Amino acid sequence: MSAKDSMAKEYFADNARFADLCNNILYGGREVILPENLKERDTTEVLTALGLDKKTIAVQKLRDIFKNASIKYTGKSYVVLIGVENQSDIHYSIPVKNMFYDVMAYGNQVKETAKKHRREKDIATSDEFLSGFTKEDKLIPVITITVYLGTKEWDGPRKLSDMFGDVDEELLPFIPDYRINLLAPREITDFTGFRTSIRQLFEVLQNAYDKEKMQEVLQNDEKFSNVDRETVEAINLFAGTDIDIDEKEEVIDMCKAWEEQKNEGRELGREEGREEGRIRQAKITALKLQKKGHSIEDIAECVDFDEETVKKWLVS
Repeated sequence: MSAKDSMAKEYFADNARFADLCNNILYGGREVILPENLKERDTTEVLTALGLDKKTIAVQKLRDIFKNASIKYTGKSYVVLIGVENQSDIHYSIPVKNMFYDVMAYGNQVKETAKKHRREKDIATSDEFLSGFTKEDKLIPVITITVYLGTKEWDGPRKLSDMFGDVDEELLPFIPDYRINLLAPREITDFTGFRTSIRQLFEVLQNAYDKEKMQEVLQNDEKFSNVDRETVEAINLFAGTDIDIDEKEEVIDMCKAWEEQKNEGRELGREEGREEGRIRQAKITALKLQKKGHSIEDIAECVDFDEETVKKWLVS
């Protein structure tokens, strides 16, 4: 697992951030899914109980984050399974990847239900015996959300049919389609619905390609004066910024830090000294990732330098 994948998984696994993410995508920012009503799904435990082989379990565990959500809304209670797939780069076969995870999740529910019926010996008809699923049994809905953490515009497929070549139009009604639930920072038009600091992360990612827009965002949004350390670390890693973080501080004033860097001639996208700034930023990121226990190989991939160069930085 690369350093970016590892950080993204750890960052969004936090229940408050996970709930904030889901509420914005699924409910337009309304606070429907509550952090206290989320429960991590232990995929290994569930699949082992179903008697699946280790190879199948290993494939299923590739899903980044998977949580059980209990929702109380419009006077009713619901339970859904929500998975989050983090993408630091554009994935050109993401509909197939997500569809596979969803099918696995539904298949596991059917197998678990069939196992329960066999144990309790309560199957009444031959039809039910064949599937292990009765007319009264119900599936828990599965929702997969793709979070794109890149700074470029998403130009990948958004549904399975986007990946097809020419298809006879008469056949299309018979070919099931699959649509991904995509959150791409460059496409967000309203950040006010976010209740956690993922708002600051997404705002920076949206404007990272333009230093003037970045400056405007930092100056006009007071929330950047009070950003938690984990979010600033995520911003540095995914947006390629170089915000100084005091190891003793849990809250960072990004507005102040950015202004100080600008005055020192180290702001993001500076033409003069660009290569020196890139190397300095890479060294800082490498040291931070080393402290988090990442391998030389992952660090080198993340900072885009060869392993020998990274080794020299870490021992100097």
